[in-house]
Amino acid sequence: VKTQGPRAMTILSKESGEEYQKMTYTKRMKKTGRPVSPHVTIYAFPAAALSSITNRVTGVALSFGAAGLGTIDLLAGAGTSLEIMQFIGSQGFIIAGGAKFCVTFPIVYHYFGAVRHVAWDYVPDYLENSDVEKSSYALFGA
Repeated sequence: VKTQGPRAMTILSKESGEEYQKMTYTKRMKKTGRPVSPHVTIYAFPAAALSSITNRVTGVALSFGAAGLGTIDLLAGAGTSLEIMQFIGSQGFIIAGGAKFCVTFPIVYHYFGAVRHVAWDYVPDYLENSDVEKSSYALFGA
């Protein structure tokens, strides 16, 4: 049985350590001749990842929306959130339509995302890569 001694360590002088701290990651990679890792912006996310992220974002938006309406009613009195919604609805088609879309899209998308997950829970055969991708595109299309 061979025993290993302590691992050899690289000892840097104080000056070289300070120089290292001043260099950016890109400069260090150029100096060593190593390639810089590609940034996440060039990575093409799969449809399943995008639909999952969108489902989470819509869930957070719904939570903040519900909390906001509740807070408004608690602080300003019962019915205040209803008055705000009636005011927004009376501002014309563009404002009212945009507001309705901003409320309806997260509800519908999050609901269909939940239905998809329930289907996956009860029928795990739907979790093949091709089926997941198809359901993601269907979810975006809904």
